Amino acid sequence: MDPTELTHVISRAQAGEAAAFDALVDTYGPRLYGYFYRASGRRTDAEDLLQETFVRLVSMLGQYAHDGRFESWLFRIATNLIRDRIRRSRASRESSLISADERQDEIQRDRRLDPDGDRERSPVDRLATAEQLDELGRAIQQLPEQERMVILLRHFSQMSFREIADLMEAPLGTTLARAHRGLARLRELMTTDDGVRPARPDR
Repeated sequence: MDPTELTHVISRAQAGEAAAFDALVDTYGPRLYGYFYRASGRRTDAEDLLQETFVRLVSMLGQYAHDGRFESWLFRIATNLIRDRIRRSRASRESSLISADERQDEIQRDRRLDPDGDRERSPVDRLATAEQLDELGRAIQQLPEQERMVILLRHFSQMSFREIADLMEAPLGTTLARAHRGLARLRELMTTDDGVRPARPDR
């Protein structure tokens, strides 16, 4: 959706047009879901957070003054919801690995979003991609919270590092350092089996 069209759709949604709101959901829903899923590691959490985000959007859209930064505003809502969820569940957080059934659900969801692209790949290629995504998800879950959030925001939104720094209430230099450390740690984790770095031998 180009900026002019987005402005028009937001205006229509603020006027109460259901089709315009549906257009916003169709445009941003898949990326928000990916953001939530990689941040939480759980399909059910991602679905709950996605639904809550759009409930918030309905209630807050009338107060939004469009300045060309709708995406940043929307991801700010999403990030605050993730932070609240993490605070509530930190003490009793379960393993981030998803079950085989949940993984199959994710594959089916991806096929619905991009059926043509999936048809062109062989079963071996699809399996390899699924395994790589699982490995990436496990690695992301091992990052410290602040580093994980910076990397996910940068990947799933079009926010600049300055905007991410403002959202995270951190200096720009700190945000850049978190991104650098997080990416370096991801590369390290992804080069080991199951995202676990082997122990160094005693010297």
